Amino acid sequence: MTVRAVPVRLAVLSGLLLLAAPAAAQIGGTLPLVSVGDKWPQAQETYVIRVSAQDAGKPLGLEVYSPTFNLADYVDGRRAEGYFGDELYAKNEPFETTFTLSGPGGTVLERRFSLNREHTWDSLFSGGLGAGTYTLKVTSRGNGKNSFALRVADPFRLETSDFSVNARSTDENALLAARVNVTADWVGRTLGLLNYDVDGAQEAEIWAVQPGGARVNLTPSENGRTATDTFRITPELVGEWQLYIRVLRTTKQYSNAIRFSFRLNDQPITGSVGGFVVPGGAKIANQLLVDVVDPQGRPIPGASYALVGDAVVRPVLPGGYVPVSSTLIQGTGNIVSPTEVRYQPGFTKIRFVARPPQGQLQVEAVALYAGQRIPLTGVPFQVGGQTLSTPTTVPLAPGDYPVTPTAVPGSTVTPPPAGRVTDSGTERVTIEYRVLTDVTLVTSPDILNVCDVTQLTALAKTDFPYRLPGKLSLNLPTGWTTDYPLETNGDFSQGLPLRLKVPVRVCRSDTAEAVLDPVGLRTTGQARVRNPGGANVTRNVQGGARASLSKAVEAAPQGQGYVVTLVFTVDSTLENVRLIDPLPAAGAQPAVRGPLQVQGPSLANLNPRLEGDAIVLTRVIPGTYTLSYTLLTDQPADRVVTAPDLGW
Repeated sequence: MTVRAVPVRLAVLSGLLLLAAPAAAQIGGTLPLVSVGDKWPQAQETYVIRVSAQDAGKPLGLEVYSPTFNLADYVDGRRAEGYFGDELYAKNEPFETTFTLSGPGGTVLERRFSLNREHTWDSLFSGGLGAGTYTLKVTSRGNGKNSFALRVADPFRLETSDFSVNARSTDENALLAARVNVTADWVGRTLGLLNYDVDGAQEAEIWAVQPGGARVNLTPSENGRTATDTFRITPELVGEWQLYIRVLRTTKQYSNAIRFSFRLNDQPITGSVGGFVVPGGAKIANQLLVDVVDPQGRPIPGASYALVGDAVVRPVLPGGYVPVSSTLIQGTGNIVSPTEVRYQPGFTKIRFVARPPQGQLQVEAVALYAGQRIPLTGVPFQVGGQTLSTPTTVPLAPGDYPVTPTAVPGSTVTPPPAGRVTDSGTERVTIEYRVLTDVTLVTSPDILNVCDVTQLTALAKTDFPYRLPGKLSLNLPTGWTTDYPLETNGDFSQGLPLRLKVPVRVCRSDTAEAVLDPVGLRTTGQARVRNPGGANVTRNVQGGARASLSKAVEAAPQGQGYVVTLVFTVDSTLENVRLIDPLPAAGAQPAVRGPLQVQGPSLANLNPRLEGDAIVLTRVIPGTYTLSYTLLTDQPADRVVTAPDLGW
């Protein structure tokens, strides 16, 4: 872009010396970027900053040198000491440049710079950003152009596919404009390097340095035209390309705005630009340091801040965070609210404090037993990825949290509704375990002579591991008498049954009843007055089946042992029923059980198997089953009868 005044050639550009640094050591070297106000095909300069997840929150360090338009640079054909490339073509007309940084959450900052008479450097944004892609747009309004330099802190980069630079006479150094990283997947494709408005080969030379150090001269564009150089990418060309420009002694301009573009198969691709060393003695016009921390002073992941003009800063908080306070640690200004501080340009340090949204979830467990709700301690459960024990209060971020209970033996449980946690609120979730208990009554012997004594044994059992209160009592029919207490009180739990043993004189055949309170669970046991002997047991299970088992023992014909008959009655379909029938012990020879004979409903599985003292029926349906076998033992008749039991 040609200046309107007749230039005067100088041997050294003092503006370049202000930013002096080895060109190859920094992206961009000392070559200024430029934003042209009018008559330029690119309305705004656009740069991309990518923040990866692992770099989120790291200081961005976005700084700019000479963001204002310096009236002392070049106005009305005059060029001052320290010239950097600013040019105003219309006297006494306004000119301003706007820097806007935006990202996934909207605008992060917007700063407008107008006119002054000095070169300064400014900290645009020093804080951290959340993961995402951010865009820095630079736009100028007015008849002129504003040269500036940008940089960001490691590991961030400024990337762009189309950008403008300001080449200034008469510095004959090679100035690095950009770097392009050619990757292996580009092999076989065409890389295009474009330049616009160099104003001819007498103004500047442009070249690229390919991987390996080979220099390739590029075509300088004519005034108002674009020149394109294309390269078919081969494996040898994979790596970093560097783009350089050098102003020639034959130039006729103080400064020349030039646009570069990068294309791959005619599609835009980005290169890296920017980078500068802060000039010694350069004035810091404005530096703003902002911390966004939690109440413990720890940086909040994903938090940042936004600038509104040149005087207002506001925190940008992750979703749900609640502002707590704002503090002006250093500098001049005033605190408007926990989310806004107004400050005067200069060295300013501000701290915003916010807390994460948090509520509480109280989790408890109870045993539902006979209408009672018995609190349970130490019951494990899972919530929010944690394994805890009841009762407890868990601090959690707002949201819905399913509570997953663990199984407790001897009970059933249904997962409770999810707990809904709100900020500063407390939600309660109760895990309810419905306890399973059973009661049995064994009469032994259950066949006896008139007014002989039998033993009634009532047993309250559960697999529930927590203690349960219970009262076990016996109801005797007429003709059955005892001098012993017919009830007992106590706790029972897994492995610790509640037992009531009572010797009873039986003078008539009838049925006794055992009752477990407070659940009201009942079962019965029979005794018959006759000889020989026997025993029986009836089992009721809370919320389920009722079954009874009677056992009769008679002498076998011709004195060959005894015939044992088991009569099993059930009112529900059951799986794996265990008829426990211990063989008599303590004889000189072990007792032997002969082959089993089984009769029962035709649809049932009548193939029993023996497991120790238990006869296992795989599946039974409601009805009566008769099992018989011959028992061989050397025990006397009064020791042959053993008490049976039931289980499933």
